[in-house]
Amino acid sequence: MTPENDEQEKERIPSRIRHAVIGAKRNIADPSLFHKIALIPILAWIGLGADGLSSSSYGPAEAFMALGSHLYLALFLAFATALTVFIISYAYSRIIEHFPSGGGGYIVATHTIGEEAGVVSGSALLVDYMLTITVSIAACAEALFSFVPPEFQRFKLVFAVFLVLLLIILNLRGVKESVMVLAPIFLVFIATHALLLGYGIIAHISGFGAVSSGIQANLATDLSAIGLIGILAIFFRSYSLGAGTYTGIEAVANGLQIMREPRVQTGKRTMAYMASSLAIVAGSLFFCYLLWHVVPVPGKTLNAVLADLVFSGWSFGGLLAFITIFSEGALLMVAAQTGFIDGPRVMANMAIDSWFPRRFASLSERLTMQDGILLMGSAALVLLVYARGAVTVLVVMYAINVFITFSLSEFGMSRFFFTRRREDPLWKRHISIHLTGLILCSTILSITIFEKFTEGGWLTLLITACVIGICFLIRRHYREVTVGIHKLDYHLNNVPSAGTVNMDPPDPRKMTAVQLVTGFNGFGLHTFYSIIKSFPNLYENFIFVSVAVVDSGSFKGAGEVKALEESVQAGLQKYVDLARTLGFAADCRTATGTDVVETAVTLCQSIAKEFPNSTFYTGQVVFRHESPFHKVLHNETAFAIQRNLQFSGITTVILPVQAEE
Repeated sequence: MTPENDEQEKERIPSRIRHAVIGAKRNIADPSLFHKIALIPILAWIGLGADGLSSSSYGPAEAFMALGSHLYLALFLAFATALTVFIISYAYSRIIEHFPSGGGGYIVATHTIGEEAGVVSGSALLVDYMLTITVSIAACAEALFSFVPPEFQRFKLVFAVFLVLLLIILNLRGVKESVMVLAPIFLVFIATHALLLGYGIIAHISGFGAVSSGIQANLATDLSAIGLIGILAIFFRSYSLGAGTYTGIEAVANGLQIMREPRVQTGKRTMAYMASSLAIVAGSLFFCYLLWHVVPVPGKTLNAVLADLVFSGWSFGGLLAFITIFSEGALLMVAAQTGFIDGPRVMANMAIDSWFPRRFASLSERLTMQDGILLMGSAALVLLVYARGAVTVLVVMYAINVFITFSLSEFGMSRFFFTRRREDPLWKRHISIHLTGLILCSTILSITIFEKFTEGGWLTLLITACVIGICFLIRRHYREVTVGIHKLDYHLNNVPSAGTVNMDPPDPRKMTAVQLVTGFNGFGLHTFYSIIKSFPNLYENFIFVSVAVVDSGSFKGAGEVKALEESVQAGLQKYVDLARTLGFAADCRTATGTDVVETAVTLCQSIAKEFPNSTFYTGQVVFRHESPFHKVLHNETAFAIQRNLQFSGITTVILPVQAEE
């Protein structure tokens, strides 16, 4: 093997390892690609609805235990919980209708209230999805370790960390792939819990009368002892502390981008599946807790205690109880998937609006938001280790952030329908639902913060406030840079009028300047004129190159990708027309991809072969005092392209463009 072949083989090894772990590169030119990776309702229910359904493993239990000795109120909690699920779900179905591009609470708050409310909602959502991963994995470990001997409990946190790392790898491969892998777990959960709850209720039908009499007697006793106000206080406290039950409802509205067309119908159907399944499971759990007189047992979840009681008289009752709780724990791992699906998408939406570093809107070669997935996973690991896997602490942190977003979304939609009251004849019906949802969500949020402020509530508020503050700093920086860059746009007003136009095709034998551009703007024109000024009478040809970068904002279907390509081509043609007006022979080249460096390098290498007497130029924003902060917020695409091209023996020059701040 020659040294050159040996070097190429070494370069292939990391690529082979990466492809073995996360899969081969996807073909962005495949017109059916989006259809292939988009989710149908049943898969969306598994991938996104699992978050809501899995919350039944800890939400109802928290509410039931908060009742103390007033367990008869569980019957009323069952109805209140089911009703709340349907109210919030209906409200989010309206959000799906009116904001079909996805983004959920962030987009709703931004468009109906304002940008400041949007960044608060978006930041709360990001922390929410970090906690989705953390809570789900911690609850998963807790459920699975309910059947493990006490001496192995010390390995629970290590096991939880391993699960987070496993999900990071699965999601780097792609959304649909990860959902398909986890689908059997979801189906086993549905089957086992239908058996648990169905038999749990049917087996006690004959005891309904005694339960009803007990409720009446206990209610009469409490009325005389603590009064109606006292009973309502206990009920609403328990109802609010069970807020974890509703924590996954918003996931469907946030993840519309990954659903198959017709997207709105798919989203609404997925929401109906999730709402119905969550309301039935959560409500039935309250009934079963009450009917079977479930009490907490150290080292076991409340649902594990219920499964032991319900299946205790069966031949293989112990095994069936284990399978039921194992499927519950496994479903919680599926639910953590929602944080990896929706969290990076919220991050990408905020990056497009300059609240987050713009690299978080980029897609990997597997068309996943790789940077977002890694950040969400890393943050979840930190929170998991900090809380040492304590579900009770994490659920409080989780619920607060969810209901910040819920409350802002309900207020925003109420405002939305009120402003449209002259256009929408059904506005009163819609606004009544959203106002009801606003009252419920803000009440739950207020009580949860008041009750649990010292038990983790302060921390989630602090983390969310820090994220909000960072977002404002990032936005301010991007605005300052934009102002500086826009000062270059004076070139746009000084484009020479058409004179003698050179329509000759570029001659490959003559000196050629190849300029990489990102659009027809002052930045590109400044670089173009700098080439002419710095190297007068050197070049006779100009070739303009641009990459149609498919990111999360444009990858929503084949139509959006085509529109992106047409826009890039139109911008390039303006450069070509300008160069011809100045007497140069000019042409343009473009390619489409998710990785701008890889795509641009491949394209430039082919141009270098076509025009051997060529020099490649690109511009790069420079700062007077550069810091690591700038490196995070501004990619170094120009330097990366230069390194790759110069390694291939292609002369590449970077022209600095000052960003005045």
